[in-house]
Amino acid sequence: MLAGDRSLRWESAVEDLAGSANGLPARRLVGVGVGPGEANLITLKAVDVLRSADVILVPSTERSGTGPGRAESIVLEVCPELRERIRRVPFSMADRQGVSPRRAEAWQVSAAAVLEAFDEGAQLVCLATVGDPSVYSTFSYLAAEVEKALPQLLTEVVPGITAMQALAAASRTALTEGTEVLALVPVTAGMGTVERVLEVADTVVLYKAGRQMSAVVEVVRAKRPDDVGLVGTEIGLPDQSIRPLAEVPESETAPYFSTVLVAPVRPTTGGRL
Repeated sequence: MLAGDRSLRWESAVEDLAGSANGLPARRLVGVGVGPGEANLITLKAVDVLRSADVILVPSTERSGTGPGRAESIVLEVCPELRERIRRVPFSMADRQGVSPRRAEAWQVSAAAVLEAFDEGAQLVCLATVGDPSVYSTFSYLAAEVEKALPQLLTEVVPGITAMQALAAASRTALTEGTEVLALVPVTAGMGTVERVLEVADTVVLYKAGRQMSAVVEVVRAKRPDDVGLVGTEIGLPDQSIRPLAEVPESETAPYFSTVLVAPVRPTTGGRL
């Protein structure tokens, strides 16, 4: 579809919805967290909402290509009967920072898919997203675009289990105890930010390490040499990997969605209460 065609489709959907809003039940857009990857970590509430949805949007990224992405795979494994309600929408993961033209266009195309679903009569549209919709999720961008066109829209979130929780559970590492402080940092915020947080927080979780894994390894070794350091990928999936950060070669890169966990050594039980 050409960009001009998408723009006309967007404008048409907005006009149709604006003209038919009176007297209809409230339309709902719900971000549904489906967990980090292991299908049985999806919540009962998430399953209930997905089964109630008229249309289920799932992210289609460069990584998933023409096949199902992780969120779609989880939904289909848990609720195979919902296959016909699923629609793929583009979300670009190629641009790491900033509102690039490609990223902005993806938001608008995805928002147009929501408006089109409502125009076709849907009352409940869901976006299934990996992890939690409130944590570095594409849902917030989608909701913002749709709310511009439909201020009366009801927007809701169903929380999901995050990658840091899955890694902590799989490695039997407590995220926090007593008065400890937990910090979540995207490596894309810059290594300076990572360094500062490592200095002030007890437990630090780093997302989006990917191509900067070598820099992460170097900084953690320098700032927290005696603490527990782990890197996890594909947690809960057949190709799961959890390794001590000390064993990761400094020249190594990692998948974009790798999770790094740095936690303090706790020599006594309840010592931080």
